[in-house]
Amino acid sequence: MRLEGLGAGAMLIDAPATWPALTLSSEIADLPVVDEWVTATSALLRLKTGGRLSLDRARRTAHYSVPRPLSVDELVHPYLAPAAAMFAHWEGRLAFHAGAFVAADGVWAVAGTREAGKSTTLARLAARGVEVFADDVVILDGLRAFAGPRAVDLRPDTAHRLAVGRALGVVGSRPRWRIELPPCRAELPFRGWMFLEWTERPQARRLRASECLGRLAETLTVRLDPLSPRDLLDLAALPAWSVGRQRHWDRLDDHVDHLLELARQCS
Repeated sequence: MRLEGLGAGAMLIDAPATWPALTLSSEIADLPVVDEWVTATSALLRLKTGGRLSLDRARRTAHYSVPRPLSVDELVHPYLAPAAAMFAHWEGRLAFHAGAFVAADGVWAVAGTREAGKSTTLARLAARGVEVFADDVVILDGLRAFAGPRAVDLRPDTAHRLAVGRALGVVGSRPRWRIELPPCRAELPFRGWMFLEWTERPQARRLRASECLGRLAETLTVRLDPLSPRDLLDLAALPAWSVGRQRHWDRLDDHVDHLLELARQCS
């Protein structure tokens, strides 16, 4: 999407003129908690940090009512994620809770359960000069992937361990250290999936399409029936790996090398 109402910023890349626009706005308001709802034309979502997000499909607007002011960078990341995912759903695209990197001129998603090490892996890939495509949400139109905001956010202990990023304080629901990413290409072919897990030894197992389909369903950001179920089946047929990583910081580079090699094997 082309984001309007923000002005220029380092967190954004130049968007092609053919991309649909979305206008973001925010206000300080202490509104009561309400039930979420989604229709074919609008949505009202609760924000984890307090407040609400009102979306209007026809007007292509996302309005945040929150207890405190939001900076432009906060609106772009992480507050943009639910709006981007909902509009993607309305447009027949699929949004996944995952990060992504580029290898062999295609995009590979990095997914996993909470605290599986997704952002840590992406931060190390970025430090190695690998193009990181998205940190928090991966949006696909068929087999095309779209770039996310140009940042990877880490927890303080991870940032200290890797000696990267700058402290932002509490953003969203937790303290964050931010790694700023260079500009990247706006869209690229999507190649496949890397599902991270903690294991005693490094390992990788190629997933069957049926296994991948189940994991994709769990990774969807919007838990509503996809407008194009065939797209989900096509994505499940792509190369997908369950990748085991050891809980040792000195093996992080080995883990990153393993991901890159798996991607190269499938190119």
